[in-house]
Amino acid sequence: MQRDYQDLLWGAILALFGLAVAAYAAAHYEIGSLRRMGPGFFPVVLGVILTALGGVITVSAWSRAGVPQPFAWREGMGVILSLVVFAVLMPRLGIVATTALTTLISSSVAPRAGVSWRLVLCAAVTLLTWAVFVLALDMTIPVWPWSR
Repeated sequence: MQRDYQDLLWGAILALFGLAVAAYAAAHYEIGSLRRMGPGFFPVVLGVILTALGGVITVSAWSRAGVPQPFAWREGMGVILSLVVFAVLMPRLGIVATTALTTLISSSVAPRAGVSWRLVLCAAVTLLTWAVFVLALDMTIPVWPWSR
């Protein structure tokens, strides 16, 4: 039987990466408790969740036949470019403008055509990002270019 080696490999990589993140955070940061979370609590929990998801992908791929698919270079480069743009422009433009720009960049490589859904996605992601990080978490990050 031809196994799904792509999912097998990438699921294992995901699980190992999650395990490494959880182990590093647990070794270097204080975890705390549920009532008083330390700086290591969130990375450890995310690492464990990532390990579990990678394990589920790997185990399910073991018994499934796979069809080799080409790597989506264009889409991958679009996402990486948007991450780089976010890292470079966030301190200069603020979270609202940077999130809008990076959402448009990453959605520009999507196979689905059209501009209207990209604008709706851009507005929704930008509004959600602003609501979570500025309103809910009250983080001291620049919201607009003039609010630094």
